Order: sequence, then structure tokens, then C-alpha cells
Amino acid sequence: MDSLALFCTASLVAGGVYWFVFLLGAAERKGKRAVHLSGGSISGDKVRDNYKQYWSFFRRPKEIETADKVPAFVDTFYNLVTDIYEWGWGQSFHFSPSVAGKSHRDATRVHEEMAADLLGIRAGDRVLDAGCGVGGPMRAIARHSGANVVGITINEYQVNRAHLHNKTAGLESQCEVVCGNFLDMPFPENSFDGAYSIEATCHAPKLEEVYSEIFRVLKPGSMYVSYEWVTTELYREDDAEHVEIIQGIERGDALPGLRSYRDIVEIARKVGFEVMEEKDLAKPPAGPWWARLKMGRIAYWRNHILVTVLGWLGIAPKGVVDVHEMLFETADYLTRGGETGIFTPMHMILCRKPES
Repeated sequence: MDSLALFCTASLVAGGVYWFVFLLGAAERKGKRAVHLSGGSISGDKVRDNYKQYWSFFRRPKEIETADKVPAFVDTFYNLVTDIYEWGWGQSFHFSPSVAGKSHRDATRVHEEMAADLLGIRAGDRVLDAGCGVGGPMRAIARHSGANVVGITINEYQVNRAHLHNKTAGLESQCEVVCGNFLDMPFPENSFDGAYSIEATCHAPKLEEVYSEIFRVLKPGSMYVSYEWVTTELYREDDAEHVEIIQGIERGDALPGLRSYRDIVEIARKVGFEVMEEKDLAKPPAGPWWARLKMGRIAYWRNHILVTVLGWLGIAPKGVVDVHEMLFETADYLTRGGETGIFTPMHMILCRKPES
């Protein structure tokens, strides 16, 4: 009897460890699993070195060495975080307002589909996703509108992940992904029927550069919508806590410097857009976009233990634990930014390229 109890206990423990280490999956179960965490295009033995390099880019909170180094800085960041984002968050690397009665996944889909509705795109239209990540929004918008979506991301690893997800979803004929810099896109003038960027242009050192490129590739009369990361009217530069929060967000999200909400319309008009609408989608009656971050604290500690175990076993590259810890600290700054109201990741601007 004692032997049987011992065997059952050992089997239960072994089964629990196997589930915890090998089966615990992503926010989206068809995405990354913990045992497959990597450093993107970075070889496993270089992850920690690249993590240190990332911080060398950002020795001062609001200054990267020079603006021309920003693309490499952002590329390094997404090599480090893409797998962790997919595993712990899902395939859509952005926030959305919480919606009563809807899951996080459904609220995310609604947020993405709203971009398509604002653009007024239809089946057969060719639409640009500027800063597409692994393509979560692209696939939602393609399904919802029937449009053909072309995404661009600076990170080659994300291109490969997006291709895989597009094929799995049966959308490879409708969704195309290109590796490139949205500050200098490999597309001809007047070639898109619409364009959107969801929490992506915050990585541009100068917003007018990416807006100018999007303006160039849009057909006359076409629409562009962007969800921007900005400081709000509540932010005070002379408030030490406010400054700490914003600098924490910048450091942990590869941002060359957050812009004020006041800058967005001015920059859009400067490059030639007609501004049709501007709105902070985070304001009431929208539910708090940071609720998911707060709810994920227990999951973080569970995941952090798992990542640590995988690193100790040599399954996860050295440095992944450091990256995971950085993202948790950043989540706290993001939550504080939302709770204080000084930061929003969804300041929406809807623009139109004039007919002539």
C-alpha cells in the first residue's frame, strides 16, 4: 500500500512538472509554447549579449545614441521579445479597451475590426499594415473586410512567424508580409487603397517620416488610421512620478521618445493629410486597457518560474529570463500610466489623402 501511494504521488508530481514545463502554452494555444522560446533571429548563445546591447542603446532614458541607429535598436528589441509576446500575450502585439462580457481575444478583435471599418475598405482592396508584427491584426482585418493586406515589419523573424500564421489560418493568398523599414518602404507611389498602423509608429524617431511614407504609397482619396502611443493632457513634465512612468515605458518598449497627443494632428497635416477624426479610444465609456496587465501578475510569476527552469535546463537561451523580467517591470509602468491617465496606447487619428 505504501509503495502504491508513493508511486501515485511520484506520478502525479511528474505529470505536473511535465505539464508545467512542456505543455503550458501561450495566451493563444496555437502560438508559441514555452519550450520553443528563443531570441528570434539571434542565435541562442547570443541572446544575453544582445539584451545587454539593447540597454547600451538606451543608456539615457530619452536618448538613443543617434536616430539612424533606431531601426537596429527596434529590430534587436523584437528579436528579444517576439516569442515571449506570442507565448504570454498572443499574436496581436497591442492593447484594446476591455469590453464587458467579452474575452480579451474578442475585445482585441473588435478593436482591430474598428480600424477596418474606419477605413471603409472592401473585398479586393489593397491595404497596408505599417508595423505588422506577426500579423494578428492583419488576419483579423482580412477576415472582417475581405481586403488583401500587405504588412511590413523591420524584423525578419516576425516575417517568418507571420507567414506561418497566415498559412495556418488559410489566409496566405490574402495576407502578404514584407521585411523592411516603414521609414523607407519598397512600394510604389499611390499603390494602396487604405493603410493602418496599430501601436507601431511610436518606434519611429520622427513621426513625420513614417507619415510621409504612408502618404506617398496611398492612392489619392484613400484613408489612413493610426492608434498612437502618446502622453495625454494629464501628463506633467515637472512631476517626478510622471517622468519616471513615461521613461519606464520608453525603456521597456524600444521607444525613442513618447510624443504628446498635441503633436499628432499637427504632424499629419504637415505631411499633407486631411484629418477627419481624432479621439482617445481609451477614454470612458471604454473599459481600462490595462486591466489585462493587472490580471496577469499571477501568470507572470508562474511564467517567470517556468522560464527560469527552462533556462536552468538549457532549453531556453540564457538571457530570456532577463528579457521576461524587463517586460514585467514595463507592464507595471504601463499600468501606472493607464491608472494615472497620463498615457494612452490608442490615441486614434483618421486621415485622408486629398484627391489632388
